[in-house]
Amino acid sequence: MTTPDRAEQVIRMHAPLIVETVKACQEPSRRPALEQNLSRIAQIGHTDLVAVLRRILDGAREVSLLGGLEEDDAIIVEAVLRGLQNPATLPEPEVRPDPTAAAPGLAQMIHLAGRGNPQALQLVATMAEQMTGVGGRMAQVGGVMRRLVNGERDPDRLCERMDAEARSLVLKILEELARLADH
Repeated sequence: MTTPDRAEQVIRMHAPLIVETVKACQEPSRRPALEQNLSRIAQIGHTDLVAVLRRILDGAREVSLLGGLEEDDAIIVEAVLRGLQNPATLPEPEVRPDPTAAAPGLAQMIHLAGRGNPQALQLVATMAEQMTGVGGRMAQVGGVMRRLVNGERDPDRLCERMDAEARSLVLKILEELARLADH
């Protein structure tokens, strides 16, 4: 079951995609630019989400589109459908989520990648590359992803030369990894 806070974090994190999908539905000339983004999203493993978003772009609006989607993907699709019905419900694309809210999901992917899951390993590698490309604190966190996958758990070594926010995210990831290791 998705908590309201969790759903809000997912919506904030994916606000640009949600807003651009709604705009492309309203203005078909925007679809080619969105398609480039959808192709990248599909390449990192979210093929079901991309297929549903493309169906929405083609005119589908049924709630049955949510069937079979992962929890986060369903939240995104629901936000798109709501935005099409009432644009006032669309998130602000400039509002960024609290990065520490991503710690559980990142830790889960790191945990699976460290256990040899090839999809998780590819996803973590792609995310680390994207984070490093963004620069700033995201680059700092992206720079330690490989070390986390390889089992590094020393917070002092991992967080060396990080700003307070990047350090906070890495510490939360480490907490989640410790919890996952206990299960």
